[in-house]
Amino acid sequence: MKVAQKIEKQITKLKEGTTFKYQQLSIESNEYSAATKAIERLIEKEIIKRVSTGVFYKPKQTIFGELKPNEEELLKPYLFQNNKRIAYITGISLYNRMGLTTQVPRNIKIASRDKRITVSVGNIKGKPVKSYVDVTDKNYVLLEILDALKDFKKIPDLDKKSGIKIISNQLKKLTLKEVKQLIDCALYYPPRVRAFLGSLLEKINFSIELQTLKKSLNPLSEYNYGIDKKALSTITNWNIK
Repeated sequence: MKVAQKIEKQITKLKEGTTFKYQQLSIESNEYSAATKAIERLIEKEIIKRVSTGVFYKPKQTIFGELKPNEEELLKPYLFQNNKRIAYITGISLYNRMGLTTQVPRNIKIASRDKRITVSVGNIKGKPVKSYVDVTDKNYVLLEILDALKDFKKIPDLDKKSGIKIISNQLKKLTLKEVKQLIDCALYYPPRVRAFLGSLLEKINFSIELQTLKKSLNPLSEYNYGIDKKALSTITNWNIK
């Protein structure tokens, strides 16, 4: 099969609105020259469009015209390396998506363990931050929750009672296996995060042992989140104020 045919076949399988890089088209190193020409022809035909150098998307057509990829989809190619997730979006952009704030950031934070990811796509600017553990497809949602707990006190416009409910509802959706993985990841986060997580899990009453979190904390330390006991009744068991 010719390179152009191979590329068209793979792009046909992509969902509308999906972004992609050359690497996701399974192109051999000796095929890049032909692939570049094939991609340019597809752009001329408006079958695909260029987001930035080496990043493209398959337009989504609606009754109102072409719908461009959303922010997260535009950044998606930068969150993966060799088809493996190495990063995730965090900070205010994440907390906005979670419903914890209405604010929209100027710059989007991209968390990765070993790679500093800086992105400039149109009006979107991505700034690197370091994740606490290696990022994978299996744990990035858990890391999002932990990040929200870490930044809970400084999330702009946050209603703490509503925030606790939102995060609790996300925790309730996790399987027992995922909760155990969440606790394992939490051990790499600051003590206040582990205390907050322990308090939430105790309130939800998961059938899981919380001693690992408890033993990781200094019993004399206190964690000031400004949370009322009416919003989270278990805070005193975890020295949270």
